[in-house]
Amino acid sequence: MKVTLDQDRCVGSGQCVVAAPDVFDQREEDGIAVLLEESPATGLAADVQHAAKVCPALAIAVEGHR
Repeated sequence: MKVTLDQDRCVGSGQCVVAAPDVFDQREEDGIAVLLEESPATGLAADVQHAAKVCPALAIAVEGHR
């Protein structure tokens, strides 16, 4: 699985951090999401998929996992 995050689209809602805190964080200065793990472990797939679905800006893309 490969995760990409478009920081230019991110609105800083923090939903990704709540859904998958091992994969996403937020910058202290502006709340924009930061991708911590581009290729997270398979065990985190459900959390990452959920993070992508709840992102209000649709800034998260997940490839290679169904």
